[in-house]
Amino acid sequence: MMVQGPVRVETPDGSTVESDRFMVAICTCRRSKTYPMCDTSHRKRRRSNP
Repeated sequence: MMVQGPVRVETPDGSTVESDRFMVAICTCRRSKTYPMCDTSHRKRRRSNP
């Protein structure tokens, strides 16, 4: 989900994450290593064979 920044997100455990970027991708699949911000971990990775 794309959100216009800056944003402040409160996580379920009560901590707060802030970003001052112009556009922010919020993770909705919870696979992100930078949750609640999206790092595109939801995409399948393909290895290229040389």
